[in-house]
Amino acid sequence: MTMPYYVAPEQVMKDRAEYAQKGIARGRSLVAALYGNGVLIVAENPSRTLHKISEIYDRVAFAGAGRYNEFDQLRVAGVRHADTKGYAYSREDVDARSLANLYAQFLGQVFTHEMKPLEVEILVAELATDDDNHQLYHIAYDGTVVDEVDFTVLGGDSATIIDRLSSSYRSGWPLAEAVRHCVAALAGPDRTLEPADLEAAVLEQGNGRRAFRRLSNEDLAVLMAPPDSGVGATAAGEAAADDSQPAERVAGGEGSSDGDSDPASEDTDGGPPVPPALPESEGL
Repeated sequence: MTMPYYVAPEQVMKDRAEYAQKGIARGRSLVAALYGNGVLIVAENPSRTLHKISEIYDRVAFAGAGRYNEFDQLRVAGVRHADTKGYAYSREDVDARSLANLYAQFLGQVFTHEMKPLEVEILVAELATDDDNHQLYHIAYDGTVVDEVDFTVLGGDSATIIDRLSSSYRSGWPLAEAVRHCVAALAGPDRTLEPADLEAAVLEQGNGRRAFRRLSNEDLAVLMAPPDSGVGATAAGEAAADDSQPAERVAGGEGSSDGDSDPASEDTDGGPPVPPALPESEGL
């Protein structure tokens, strides 16, 4: 009878941690930061259909880095838990802290008892209702929960991005300044990220009950423009000009500005947009 090889528990945990870290590092990074009116989340993500940033509940957002199929399953489970809790009790009872604890318990259980750990890092953010005490919970692959202050970085080369953002972060900065510095920290000195390379969203005060709002490529182009470029003023002037047009033109037909255009309707062959294929080992 052959005897199984003995491996020390410390070595098993070390090997699992290294495996998860390598998988997460292959994914693209994500930054979440507080700004004057809420929480900004910016991720490097060229895909139009595979979202790394999503809404969980009224004032709670979710973001993930690493393997997309793994953190998207966590997102779906979080939405179901929040809906069930809000329906059974009250919408105010759904908060980021309890959701982060559930995620931490699940990730810790998988990391300890399963052969393969989940190659993910996730963020649960909550917009405060009555003050600036917004919450950022960073949950690691092994179930470790960190209650972050001011900003956090997930995935990729997070240590380098944290150093870049630490030197420029300031409390209460406006949204445009926050976007510029977060994108600069993601890109680094040797790259330039365009709006099409990014995915961004905010949890913003004043949006009503549902505080989550995605930022389109047009929004990012205006926010990322240098302060002295006049792009923001030009966009504001165009919006004012559109408001001054006759109601017949705005209501519909040619030149209608009622809603955003559907990307699928602009596809020349009439089919739905096809997401870019990712290598098997590469994450988002």
